[in-house]
Amino acid sequence: MGEQVTPLRVGMAGAGRISGQYLSTLARTEALRLTAVTDLDGARAEEAAAASGARAVGDLADLLARDDVDAVLNLTIPAVHADVALAAIAAGKHVYGEKPLATTREEAAAVLAAARAASVRVGCAPDTVLGTGVQTGRRAVDDGLIGTPVAATAFMTTPGHETWHPDPEFYYRPGGGPLLDMGPYYISALIHLLGPVAAVTGAASTPRAEREIASGPRAGQRFAVEVDTHVTGVLQHANGALSTLLMSFDIHEAHLPRIEVHGTEGSLSLPDPNLFDGVVEVWRARSDGWRSLPVSAGHPHAGRGIGLADLAVALATGRPHLASAELAEHVLDVMLTLLDAAHQGRTLTVTTTCERPAPVA
Repeated sequence: MGEQVTPLRVGMAGAGRISGQYLSTLARTEALRLTAVTDLDGARAEEAAAASGARAVGDLADLLARDDVDAVLNLTIPAVHADVALAAIAAGKHVYGEKPLATTREEAAAVLAAARAASVRVGCAPDTVLGTGVQTGRRAVDDGLIGTPVAATAFMTTPGHETWHPDPEFYYRPGGGPLLDMGPYYISALIHLLGPVAAVTGAASTPRAEREIASGPRAGQRFAVEVDTHVTGVLQHANGALSTLLMSFDIHEAHLPRIEVHGTEGSLSLPDPNLFDGVVEVWRARSDGWRSLPVSAGHPHAGRGIGLADLAVALATGRPHLASAELAEHVLDVMLTLLDAAHQGRTLTVTTTCERPAPVA
């Protein structure tokens, strides 16, 4: 990331499936040093700590009491994201968490208010938007390569996480579903590309009341679905552009693009925003077809946790960090408002906003 800073000492809360990707980034990032790990499953905490030279501790209170923890990496389940963040802030720790920031607007607002009062930083995934895929696309938009943006599309389709996850129930409980689970990647990317969202219109459905676990020791067990599993909508950006969004756990396969941005002079096709890199293509008016763009911006070879590393550098240099709680709060509000609009059958105003994040050079 360029700048040399004293490593931010990190305590990791939650050592589940996603933690391996974070551990890889922590191990190779000079701005970060993992010092402590806790998990409800003590064996998982021990394993993660042993692999990284950190210490496994009994519970969150033990982790927060440590003098060698400056920031908490919150990898717990969505339902307790806000509770863990508030506890960390109360202990005077910075926080970087997995998405979503919280499961309700009230929780998200409480986290931001507590952080301001305690003068600590809060960051939130996704940080995939800081990679070369989205950032090269953003550079093309900012350079006027497709003229004035007028529309975008964003599609995420899968048959559901129970096809691969051994304990998938939390994806189908409040705080889960395709929109709150995967929407942050796509909506964060759209905000980087086009700016904040002013209003939304949507529709949603739950085609199946139950799902069946397909793998692991619990294969064959069925569980109830408590959230919408197919959500579609239109996001009206403050700059006038319209984004069409589809998030589904009910589509087996599709030929849909991930994200496209369409302007007065052409179109851009961006890679999966759940990844950090990938090819960006452009089609210009009166051209003879699509062509690939060279990488022009973003963190190369990035992994999950680059947003926390950026927060560490931002702390040392006094600048805002890019994967901010303000952006995460707005993304959450967009998603919850979209679900409200879907259930009410009308267009609703998004009550929060945020600054369009600064680009990654």
